[in-house]
Amino acid sequence: MITGQTREGVRYAVRQGGRAAAYCALSIRCGTRDEAGYPSGIAHFAEHTVFRGTEKKSAARINSCLDRLGGELNAYTTKEEIVIHATVLKEDLRKAMDLLLELATVPTFPDEEIETERGVVLEEIISYKDSPSDDIYDRFEEALFAGHPLGTPILGTLKSVKKITPCDLKAFVRERFIPSAMVLTVVSPLGEEKVEKEIRRCTERWFPRISGEPGAERTPVPVPEPFFDRAVEKRNHETNAVIGGLAPSLYDGEKRLAAILLANLLGGPASNSLLGQVLREKNGWVYGVECSYTQYADTGIMAITFGCDRPNLERCLAETERILRKLRTDLLGPRKLKEAKKQLLGQLAIGSESGETQCLSMGKSLLSFGRIPSTEENRRAIENVTAEDIREAARRIFPEGRTCRLIYK
Repeated sequence: MITGQTREGVRYAVRQGGRAAAYCALSIRCGTRDEAGYPSGIAHFAEHTVFRGTEKKSAARINSCLDRLGGELNAYTTKEEIVIHATVLKEDLRKAMDLLLELATVPTFPDEEIETERGVVLEEIISYKDSPSDDIYDRFEEALFAGHPLGTPILGTLKSVKKITPCDLKAFVRERFIPSAMVLTVVSPLGEEKVEKEIRRCTERWFPRISGEPGAERTPVPVPEPFFDRAVEKRNHETNAVIGGLAPSLYDGEKRLAAILLANLLGGPASNSLLGQVLREKNGWVYGVECSYTQYADTGIMAITFGCDRPNLERCLAETERILRKLRTDLLGPRKLKEAKKQLLGQLAIGSESGETQCLSMGKSLLSFGRIPSTEENRRAIENVTAEDIREAARRIFPEGRTCRLIYK
């Protein structure tokens, strides 16, 4: 793998892999938490509308640019970054990288196209409100991060999105989409040095007058320790619950790895997770149960989510608390700990076989840490986690009597 930084300030990483397909991603340190001074939801709206026209291409031409080559173009917004990524045949990699940088540097935000996309985003917000399982997690996160930049909803609100103007979008992109806040990552069958040269040519083309312009570093904002236990009458067919709390941040080192193992044990993707075994496999009370762990610069969030029939709600809550209590008090035995680590390492290894997953992960690491840890480094760090580390994580994230909870009845 080759990593470096262009003259303009764009960091990059190139890894050789695969056979016919190439993957590239432009990650920008600019998310929902960076919307101060703008209407809520502008980061997500900007991600949608950069596809609606540039100084060189119309929306129709952008949409067909990679499609007619058999490729794919996509994007997403999180609380802390916007990512535009593409998958193409290896011979079309230069075109894909060129397009990603074009979208990020010279979008025009035409009035007519903006209004069309505004309708799409407003419909997306409405659809979330119509999905209790999605809506409850957003409300939980807002309550957990109340008064903090992370508490802003990614989509914004119906009211705030209606306020966003083309001038707002141009100013937001001009301020936030700068080279020093960008990372370009590539996974392709092509030689790494050849791709590196193409990256430098592309950045020179799209940033001809900029040379290493510094960007403001993100300043961590303290997060107050929250506590709430709320039930909201929704009268839906299914009841929904979210149980969780603050968790280690991206930069919390060993605590972060213990939290990753804890989340995987509780409700990871495998059917043998502790909650999955009891709530779904043994009793059939839920269709699915999940424990997610999201890491931010300031803090993190770990949340158990499930939906069930109303008569089963108290049973699910009681069993969930029983499992959490056991994790807070008992140490995992050596065999269980070894199995938990091997399962996580296996999941990571299988996930890394996907070129797209690898490309996006590289971008996240380079943007967050300025480096990409090796597979062996990750393995050693996971192997060093102890049973006591996991117990402490359970006590800290799910404290007895102080675990946050939101329920839609």
